[in-house]
Amino acid sequence: MAKHTKITIEADSLLVLQGRVPLQAWCIECGAETEMIPVDDLGVVSNLSPTEVQAWLESESLHHARSAEGARLICLKSMLKRVCKAKTA
Repeated sequence: MAKHTKITIEADSLLVLQGRVPLQAWCIECGAETEMIPVDDLGVVSNLSPTEVQAWLESESLHHARSAEGARLICLKSMLKRVCKAKTA
């Protein structure tokens, strides 16, 4: 009788687009300087609908900051953690 071996490979990928000039800001929750994404770009980067973007912004899982000009920024590290958590749920 022939012996059979089954191999299953799972692969996930995440593409992070970075602008020409990365936005670096202090993230209070991370306790470190991290790369930030403007809130306006969150839907583009994550492929979320505007309703989903608003739900993410209202959750405590995304770390927020303000730029020197007053624009709302999202901590890239916290966004990536949120994306990974959403994939496993």
